[in-house]
Amino acid sequence: MRKSKFTEEQIIAILAEQERGMATEEVCRRHGVSAATFYKWKSKYGGMDVSDARKLKTLEAENARLKKLLAAILKDLLGKN
Repeated sequence: MRKSKFTEEQIIAILAEQERGMATEEVCRRHGVSAATFYKWKSKYGGMDVSDARKLKTLEAENARLKKLLAAILKDLLGKN
């Protein structure tokens, strides 16, 4: 998956600009993102502050690690039969 050129803190700041009353099209043009990207960010980060985004990132990383661990265990168990 391609890494975003914006950090979570920057994304939240961009969303806050729109929430303060700036037009969505203007915010997108100013930061060089598409409207689709903006609304995807809004669905994921809308209403969050920076600490919430950091917690979300930590939980997503832990979830990915646990999924890999579970897949390895299941592969090992199914391989023995």
